[in-house]
Amino acid sequence: MNIRRLVFGSRASALARWQTEWVRAQLCAAWPTLTCEVRTFTTTGDRALDTPLPQLGGKGVFTEELEAALRAHEIDVAVHSLKDLPVDDAPGLTLGAVGMREDARDVLIARAGWTLATLPRNARVGTCSVRRTAQILAVRPDLTILPVRGNVDTRVGKVIRGEYEAIVLAAAGVKRLGLTQHIAEYLPFEWVLPAPGQAALAVQCRAEDAATLELLLAIDHAPTRAAVTAERNFLKALGGGCSAPVAAYAHIMHAQLEMTGLVASPDGQTIIRVNGRGPQVAEELAQRARHQGAEALLT
Repeated sequence: MNIRRLVFGSRASALARWQTEWVRAQLCAAWPTLTCEVRTFTTTGDRALDTPLPQLGGKGVFTEELEAALRAHEIDVAVHSLKDLPVDDAPGLTLGAVGMREDARDVLIARAGWTLATLPRNARVGTCSVRRTAQILAVRPDLTILPVRGNVDTRVGKVIRGEYEAIVLAAAGVKRLGLTQHIAEYLPFEWVLPAPGQAALAVQCRAEDAATLELLLAIDHAPTRAAVTAERNFLKALGGGCSAPVAAYAHIMHAQLEMTGLVASPDGQTIIRVNGRGPQVAEELAQRARHQGAEALLT
């Protein structure tokens, strides 16, 4: 094909730039004559750092500006953390590639090497995620959950300075930024199930841009795409958005898709956990969760 120049859109944070550079490097390895330019954008979620994400509306606060730039042909591709991307395709845009997934677990960044089990009673734990809040409180209802915003390195610094005893972050972001020395504990899925799509990178482009879609096909990781599509379909079937207390993790096992889904009350007192396997696992698990009372928790 006629290899050409691609303009990337990225958020300005260190993690977003790392993710965009990773995608750029993968594409240039697949297409050695490709040339790339990266343009950075500040999103609503980046500007409103004093506002908890659920109050911002959750859906699209980290993606809308990039999507507008795609539609305006200012950029050719936008790189996102997939968990930030609303489950419905934006009009005129499509998911051209899903990069191979990193570690999907959440981690505890804590002072004094504390783990979730050994944190002092009433310890201050920072997160703006209702999903994380619910699951942490289900394990340790005595903890004090406080909102925390900012980039990954900024949040880690708040623990180091003693503003929080601990914070909860995605392992993938901590690993990508080389900050694993601050991890006190990897939280098992039995305690904290991740957000749908967590640790996977989404490469978005215009739906009619056949040339870019052909380029992106070279870096699309089919097992990751199958897993995260199921997770996002579980969320979609429940009618939840990015800020809903919904979690899911899917993977391919013995050539079959297996998934665990979770819906929780914000205080963690009610947890609905469902698991299964098969080609329609997302819709089946969403239906089972509804039968167990998920509707009331989501409303």
